[in-house]
Amino acid sequence: MTKEVTTVSEEGFSATNEIRDFETTIDATGEEAPDTLETLLATYASCYVPALRVGGEQRDAGDLGRVEIDATGDLNDDDKLESVSFDVRVEASVDDETAEKVIERANELCKVHDAVKSDLHAETSIEGDAF
Repeated sequence: MTKEVTTVSEEGFSATNEIRDFETTIDATGEEAPDTLETLLATYASCYVPALRVGGEQRDAGDLGRVEIDATGDLNDDDKLESVSFDVRVEASVDDETAEKVIERANELCKVHDAVKSDLHAETSIEGDAF
């Protein structure tokens, strides 16, 4: 299987991306749309949600219910991504030991986690009974 995206920029630093029947805009400056690193963080967190859900089922946490992820990307002096962290809140009651198992499994399942260099893998915490 192959994934294809067409990215077009007529001028400036903003680009329109055609993804199947969808269109999204990314602006490297962040002035007209989310910037590239914000988009990466959103993509990473969005990929992590189903990985957490499957990890929860597979590691005896059951249905996690509502899931919220606050994704933070710290930048270095060159404005490049230096670290990523996820603060995850779930509706389900999850003890610390089970949460660690769910995170470990989610890290194995998340395709974006696999695609980013290892020193940018998100440091993750889960808070149960959050809602």
